[in-house]
Order: sequence, then structure tokens, then C-alpha cells
Amino acid sequence: MQAMPTILIIDDETGLVSSLTFALEEEGYKVYSAATGESGLQAIADLHPDLVLLDLRLPDRSGLDVLEVMPREGGEPQVIMISAHGDTRAAVKAVKMGAADYLTKPFDLDDLLHTMRTTLERGRMASEIKFHRRAALRHDGLIGESSAMRDLSATVTRIAASSTTRILVLGESGTGKALVARAIHAGSARAGGPFIEINCASLPEQLIEAELFGAEKGAYTGAHQRRAGLVTLADKGTLFLDEIGEMPLALQAKLLHFLENGQYRAIGASRSLQADVRVVAATNRDLAGEVAAGRFREDLYYRINVICLNIPALRSRGEDAAHLAEHFAHRFAHEEGVQPIRLAAPIKALLAAYRWPGNVRELKNLIERLTILYPGREIGTTELPPEIARAPIAVLSPATAVPTSLSGEPASIGDALACTERELLLAALRENGGHKGHAADTLGISRHAFKRRLQRLGIQ
Repeated sequence: MQAMPTILIIDDETGLVSSLTFALEEEGYKVYSAATGESGLQAIADLHPDLVLLDLRLPDRSGLDVLEVMPREGGEPQVIMISAHGDTRAAVKAVKMGAADYLTKPFDLDDLLHTMRTTLERGRMASEIKFHRRAALRHDGLIGESSAMRDLSATVTRIAASSTTRILVLGESGTGKALVARAIHAGSARAGGPFIEINCASLPEQLIEAELFGAEKGAYTGAHQRRAGLVTLADKGTLFLDEIGEMPLALQAKLLHFLENGQYRAIGASRSLQADVRVVAATNRDLAGEVAAGRFREDLYYRINVICLNIPALRSRGEDAAHLAEHFAHRFAHEEGVQPIRLAAPIKALLAAYRWPGNVRELKNLIERLTILYPGREIGTTELPPEIARAPIAVLSPATAVPTSLSGEPASIGDALACTERELLLAALRENGGHKGHAADTLGISRHAFKRRLQRLGIQ
């Protein structure tokens, strides 16, 4: 269930505030109040309200001053100014400064409720637009602080800005090949053009050619009208061929012809057409092995492999799992209209240790499920699937500080406790950017105790 908006009333008229609070709470809103501009600013910083009813005349400063210095860090609240009869010009000025609307005292409760609903809906839509714009710039599969992801992001940026039109993306299922293709398109000079995607494994062999290159009316049974192909739709943009290793050999030859000169012919057409398209192909197969087995054309392999990107599996960059999980937690909380789930350091350590056979897609599905089932809660091991809760944790040897792996149960209870303690310390450090004092606070111990544990376990 979506939480009701939080309303903050900043006004020093006790009777008005009391009656408004009662009326708005009857409508289901969460209502808070402040009698001065200073206390109102503090309440905005603490509560991050969705909407502020702000009086123009306050005991310590004007409502315009409050509006001007209003804290924005937690998200910008919508503001409805409340003015006396002689303050209309100031209220109009407030709207120019960013207030959503204004009401003149005395006002009708129904007018207020209508204005509030309209303002909140407008704010919600603006927030969604901002969210989706940020999501378009930051793709799910490219989030992470590991060296592999930093290298991949830098390479994607260089490829996107280049003039090359033939790119091959390799990676296991669920690693984010489609997101990489979209990132290349979004960062290129073709970003204003279309991004067209086709999964070569999702269509019957007899329909892929018509889907890709189009067909004239009557060209085959069921072709009741002329059909434009995806190549035509992708002109001046990007065509993403997912699972290209599944493309039939007969169609591979026609694709090769298009890649060589940009020309293609719809099924049943008498003349060729031209299209300017950047082609990004992706597969989780070993294409070189497919070539050797005769299932993929060698000339097409080299034609699409002008630039090749390999996306690392999530298990090879486990430290990125926590960053991705936090991103998905906020994303799905926004979509569901709930508070995000909270992931403590031990849970992040388990996410980092798990092997993720389904890669980023599996992690994404997990966080979506947890958000729906446990909104706003701190996640413990009981909420995690058993295979993740029991994941063996990669640790550092105290003596050598060399990474080792625990397969199965540790040799003793002491080893198990040391393993758990070490991973908790490391996870707290990662969560707090290496700051020992903040990491100690996260674990609820003193800084000196935290440093002693680091020294005892040989953690540099």
C-alpha cells in the first residue's frame, strides 16, 4: 500500500493549525506543524515532507525567506503559500520563486484539499520524470566500484563516442548485455535516433527475416499488408541483435550483406533499400566455437567483431553486489511507493560471497521480491533464500593477508567465529568508505575496540 503524503504546516495561528491538522488527518495525511520560520526549516530538514503549507507572515522571518533557503537535500517538497488578503502580490512572487500555488485566508477546506491533491500529483509526476531521467543515464548493469566495472564503463564511453558501427557484446545470461547496448546508444551521436531491439532466439525461423528486413503484402502466407522491418525503423539509430548466436545460417548471409554495404531487401520487394544503422550484437555463446562447429558464419563473425566487449559475471566482482542491491532497493521502493529495504553489513557480505548463477538479473529479482514482501524492513538471513544465507564467504588469511576460500564448513568453531568477525569488519569498512570511526559506529563498538580487532585479524 502506498504511504500517504507527509504535510508540514508552518504557521503561528494556533487555531488555524489545530483545525487544519484535524481535517487533514481525517483525510489520511500525516501532519506536522511549526510556528516559526526557523523551526519550520529544521522540520523540513528532519521530516522531508511531501508538501509544505507555508504562511507568508511568520514571527521571526517572512515565508519568502523560508522558501528561499529551504533545504533541498532530501528531495524538494511542494509548497503552497498561505497569504492574507493584502499579501497577494507577495504570494505571486512566491510562485515565481518556486511555490506550486497559493491560497488567500480565509480559504475553504475543499479548495485547500483540491489544491493539495493537484500539487502532490504534479510533484509526483515531476519526481518520476527525474527518476527515469537518472535511470536512463545510470544503467543497472553498469553500477559498481570494482576495477572491472570501472574499466567497462570507461570502454563503453569511448566506444559510444566513436564512429564504429559494428560492436559485439559477450557475457553470460543476466550480466546486462542489453543495458550495455543501451548505454552505448545513449552516449553516442545517435542518441536522438531510435534504439531498436530484437531477440534472435524469440521468433520462429521463418519470421525473423520479415521482422528484421520487412515484407511486402502477399510475400508469404499471412502477409496481409506491407510490413516495415526493424532495420528500416532503426535508420540513423542503433539496432541491437540479442542472442545473435541463435540466428539461422540462411539469414546470417543476408545480415552479412547488409553489414557490408548498408543495403537490404524486404521479402517480396523488387528493389533494395539503404539504412544507416549502428549494429550492436550480443550473445552468451562461444561464437568462435560456433564457427568451428559450422553453426555460425566465419565472415559474419569477423564482420560484427570490429570491437568486442566482455561483460564480467557478477561472481567475479562480488564487491559490486552491495552497490547494485542498494540501487535496486531504492528503485523498487520508488516504484512501489514504499520505504526501501535496509541491508546491514553482514547481509551485504553474504551478497558479496554468493556466486550469482543468474548474475545481475538474479540479484535484481531478489531485491524486487524483498521490497514487495518486507518494505522498509532491515533484511536478515531469515528473509534471504537459503542458498544465499548459507553462501561460503571469501576471507583473508590473518597471517598472510592472501585471499582464500572456505569450501564447506570451517575446520572449527573458532575458525567460523573468526571468519564471521573478519567479514563483518571488512563489510563495515566497505560500507563506510574505509572510515574506521564510522565503521565502528555501524557495528556498535568503540573505535579502539574496532582497531584492536583489525590488528588481531591481520587486516590492513
